[in-house]
Amino acid sequence: MPKNNDKDISLMQEALKEAEIAYSRQEVPVGAVVVYQNKIIGRAHNQKEELQDPTAHAEILAIQQAAKYLGSWHLEDIDLYATLEPCPMCAYAMLQARINRLIFGTPDPKAGAAGSIINIVQDKRFNHQMEVVSGVLKKECSLILQKFFQERR
Repeated sequence: MPKNNDKDISLMQEALKEAEIAYSRQEVPVGAVVVYQNKIIGRAHNQKEELQDPTAHAEILAIQQAAKYLGSWHLEDIDLYATLEPCPMCAYAMLQARINRLIFGTPDPKAGAAGSIINIVQDKRFNHQMEVVSGVLKKECSLILQKFFQERR
């Protein structure tokens, strides 16, 4: 795992802001930002409850914004920052979009598809793989999730 740099920390803080919005709306607090040429071109938080849509994960919504911004589903040279390791659906959407680099905060031992359970994003059997950086602001990303689920149990 490469050492976290200031840029990755700053952009993960932006993803955490999205997670905080989700938390305030009683959504699972996951946030994501999509970055192209050092500019955020997509940002989102989980909205499954609000939209009553099982695919309304932060990563999917942020990818949709980025594709609309660029006018293309090809998101090469794009970095995606997510507070939680992506699930299989989101990981495969990233492959389909040709995301270059995934940076996530905390692993997901129950559904993580970037190394925890399976590693879709680096599986050589697919025609695209991406660089993965994990553990950026891990403590902060973990705490908001822990708080959310402790309040509901």
